[in-house]
Order: sequence, then C-alpha cells, then structure tokens
Amino acid sequence: MSTIPASRLAENAAPLDALLVDAALGTIRRFVPDASTARWAISLARRPRTTVRRLGGLAGEAAKIVAGTSEVAPRRGDRRFADVGWTDNPLLRRLVQIYLAAGKTVEQLVVDADLDPRDRERVRFLLENIVEAVAPSNVPLVNPASAKAVIDTAGLSLVRGGTTLVKDLASSPRIPEMVDTSGFTLGENVAATPGAVVFRNDVLELIQYLPQCDEVYEVPLMVVPPTINKYYAIDLAPGRSLVEFSVQSNRQMFVISWRNPDARHADWNLDTYARAILDALDAVEEITGSSRTVLAGICSGGILASIVAAYLAGIGRQDRLAGVVLAVTVIDNAGSGTVAALTDPRLAARAKARSAKKGYLDGRALAEVFAWLRPSDLIWNYWVNNYLLGKKPPAFDILFWNADTTRMTAGLHADFVDLAMENQLIRPGALSVLGVPIDLGSVTVDNYIVAGIADHITPWENCYRTTQLFGGKSRFVLSTSGHIAALVNPPGNPKATFHTNDDHGADAKAWLKGAETRQGSWWNDGTAWLNQRCGDLKPAPKDLGSTRLQPLADAPGTYVYDK
Repeated sequence: MSTIPASRLAENAAPLDALLVDAALGTIRRFVPDASTARWAISLARRPRTTVRRLGGLAGEAAKIVAGTSEVAPRRGDRRFADVGWTDNPLLRRLVQIYLAAGKTVEQLVVDADLDPRDRERVRFLLENIVEAVAPSNVPLVNPASAKAVIDTAGLSLVRGGTTLVKDLASSPRIPEMVDTSGFTLGENVAATPGAVVFRNDVLELIQYLPQCDEVYEVPLMVVPPTINKYYAIDLAPGRSLVEFSVQSNRQMFVISWRNPDARHADWNLDTYARAILDALDAVEEITGSSRTVLAGICSGGILASIVAAYLAGIGRQDRLAGVVLAVTVIDNAGSGTVAALTDPRLAARAKARSAKKGYLDGRALAEVFAWLRPSDLIWNYWVNNYLLGKKPPAFDILFWNADTTRMTAGLHADFVDLAMENQLIRPGALSVLGVPIDLGSVTVDNYIVAGIADHITPWENCYRTTQLFGGKSRFVLSTSGHIAALVNPPGNPKATFHTNDDHGADAKAWLKGAETRQGSWWNDGTAWLNQRCGDLKPAPKDLGSTRLQPLADAPGTYVYDK
C-alpha cells in the first residue's frame, strides 16, 4: 500500500508536458533548491513568530518523545515501519517518532509561507522528496529488517545489495530494479494470446488475434497503444489479458504494435503517427469487410486515437467509426497535478532542443520520471528490498512490461510537448494534423472513457473532462486502481469495484459524489457497451488476414522485440 494518501496521489500526478520535459532534461533538476525555495525561506523569515511557534512545537514533541509519552505513530498502512522492531526497540521507536514529527513540521512550514500556488507546489515537491529520502527505513543496519538480514547471511545481504546498487547506477534508468525479469518470455507467458501480424509499415505492426468463439461481432475493435511503452499492457499473463478476454467475448480484436524508433526516425511526428493509424484502419476494414470500426486508445495512444477520430470527422468520414474508447487518457491538461508547477515554456524549449539533438527521447529516462512520481512505492521500497536486504525484486507481469521501455521520436516528442503546454486539443482548430484542423467536438459517435482513481500519471479528473470535449454521448467509468492496474482488471476479483454515473456534468467531483459503486470488473461493463455498437454476431473467420494481407509473423510480431 502506498504511503501517500489517495487525495495526494492525484495532486502528485504529472501532466504530459511535465513528464516529457523531465524525461529530456533529467529529474535531478527537481531536487535542486531554486528561486521558489529562496522565496519560501524569505517568507518564513518575515513571519518569525509563526516559524518559531512551529519549531517550538517540534521541540516540545521531541521532549515528549524522549520521555516516552509521545503519541506520534506511523500512519496506518505505512509499510516502511511495519517491522515489529520499529515499535519493540525503544530507540528505534523514538527515532521514527522524531522523523515523523519533523516531517509534519516541514509540511506545516510550507503551508504557513506566503507563496503563490506555483512556488508552493515546487517547494512542497522538493521537501516531500527529501523527507522520503531521509526516512530511517532507508538506512542500512538502522532498518531492523536490514540488521537481521546481515546477521542471518553473515553480511552477504549487504554485499549483494552493494553490488546491485553499483550495477543499477552504471546505466539508465538510475533507479532500483523493480522486477525480476527472468521468469517472463514474450509470446509464452506475456503477450501470448494467439494471433498474427497482418499488416506492417515502417511505423507499426498490426496484430489480428485469433477468435476464441464460434461467432464474432461484425464490427471490429482496433487499439492504439501508448507510444512510450509497448502494447502488451493489455496482453499480460493469461487470465489477466484484456486481449484474451476480448477474443473470448466474441470480439474481432486488432492491436497496433509500434516500432521502437531510433535517431533515423527523428522526424516522425503527429502527422506520421496519424497516417500510420489510418493505414492500419484501412487494413482492418479490408480484413473484416466491415465499413465501421471501434477505435480505442490507451494513454498517449488515446491522444492519437482522438486526433484520428477528429481528422476523420473533419474530412467527412466519421462514418468509418462505430465508437471511440479511451483508457487512462488525458486530453485536457489544465491543472494536471503538482508537477505542472515544475514546467514552463523555457524548460519545454530546452527539452525539445535536447531530444532534437539526440533524435529521440530515451524511454529509460521516462521510466525514471514515472518512478519519481511515487518515490515511496517505486524508489525507496525497492531500495530497501534490493540494497538493504540484498533480495531480488518480485516477478510481476505489470512491472515486467513497465521495464520494457521504448524511445519516442524527437518529432513526436516536440509535438506532444507543444500540444500539452498549449492545451491545443480543447480549442477547436488550434491543432492541425495532415492538413486538417482538429475539433474534438465534431466527433459525434458515442465514446467510452475509463480512468483510475489512484492514477499518478493521468489524473482521473482530467480524464473525466474528455466527456465535455467530444460531441457524442459519453460513458465514463472510474476504476478503483492506478494507471495500468486500472486496465488489468479481470473479472473474478471479489474486491474489484468501479464507479458509474450517467449524468456527465462539467464537475468531475460532483459526478463522483453522485456515482454508483458497482461490484466487479469494468471489463464486463465495457463489453456490454461494445456489444450494443458492434452489430450482429456472424461466424468467426477461420483464417487471419485477407487474400492480399497474408499473415507476416505470429503474434506478438517482430517490432515488440526491438531494443
């Protein structure tokens, strides 16, 4: 369980522009005191009584801690201090109490300062990360689990941990390894749903999946995955694969697998990717014989899918779409969390220049940025496990996918930064793709939008705003999970729930207040929505591809192996 309250997860989320700028310039700049830090210190100096009162309160609490009368205790669910040694040992108990009391005082001093919202969020982010870093649980031998491991292994745990630390620091991303990848093989126990590549161009491969029912719905579904990770987040281990679930639910399923670009492809931009998606759509229509397709997109792939849908509406060919599905996708970037305060046009220009010089944005840099959005869970948790305890990280399919990074072309990086910084998609005609002004309001087919309430990358409130941008009828579903966990939600989990509300007003929080909590997986809800828009059932095709578009390779294809 995260040590960050759910209310703070959304605030700590990062808008697309901040993610892409940080990945290009490096996350270290966030942890260096700057002008905002100076203004915070000056503000406290101008309020000596308040500052002295806070520090006096800390001194008083420290006296109680030393005397053993303090009631300061870790928040429930704070697994950093779950080991009984933290409470049974009087010295360690007092050390934790001092740490927690000091951390609370730092939070209060940020609140007390007279700062504008941007400076306040910059200072808060810096100090929260420092407080996380200096936790006693991160210190070798002080952590009781670390001390016990040293005794049990005669010191080998620290030797293994130190060796792993040196290896991890030697190359990007310079963060603890989160997953033991040795137990996963593409095409065997992840990305293993049977299918074939039925179309390939320089930018993508199109995978058609083998039907697993005698009948399929007439209208197919084509998924546009993220451009900053590989496609198989929706085709993880059997039993946890959305692709597998779909083909077992009578769906004609097609998924794009992007090529992992390098410096040769630096000029590929929004036009390039939109054209590639349109080429894939042509192939889907040819193979299935359907004149309509449900177009789906995930995360940054959802941005591309939305642009393509608006492009088709702009040229009078919206009739090719039976609906639009977006998962964990932010279109309206306004106010997307704390990290928005850390980016400005000057930094954006530097970031674009740096990726242009290299020809691409390295996916490993993005992985580092994503990890620092939730440092307690994604940095320090593994710091303790890998370095202090000398253990291997767990084998988990989502984290295996997360570690399989891709690059982003400099051209697409620049276009995405501009799109997010200027919030172009909320203003009709502010962006043109393939020579056509983009207006999401002209997309009048029905849309299905799913988000995760604890998502630290695409805040659910921003995902919700898409209901106000499209011209068609919306259904918004809020899953009780984080970013990818919101997608990996197979039926059968008795604890799974999701929220729905047919009244899609402008206020996301009002929508949630009036929402119904439903038991089970949203996968079943999404299937029912698709069934109503995918025509009649017909006999499933016996062969993949078409007369002209013959299978080129078995799924998961060849581009997925690009490093």
